[in-house]
Amino acid sequence: MENLELICFEIISSVGMARGSFIEAIDLANEGNFDGAKDKILEGDNYFSSGHSAHMKLIQQEAEGNNTEFALLLIHAEDQLMSAESFKILAEKFIALNKKIENI
Repeated sequence: MENLELICFEIISSVGMARGSFIEAIDLANEGNFDGAKDKILEGDNYFSSGHSAHMKLIQQEAEGNNTEFALLLIHAEDQLMSAESFKILAEKFIALNKKIENI
């Protein structure tokens, strides 16, 4: 498998795990388990960081003059990266909302 494909699959895999952790955090917050939700956010952050680092490899390669060939797989990987980031934002807001509701 070519270098670009390997990096794309690394991004997709890592941020997919991150998104799953963020969704689990929402579920735990809905159950009132805020410590568990916080742990899932941290777990998701670790997965996301791994995917983001893989993405940065591509950016660094391009900055060094090694242009990246655009491919559907790369677009999908970047879409998944942005999706996971959005899920984190939503998860944090859902957790805060659940905490607020629980204190009413």
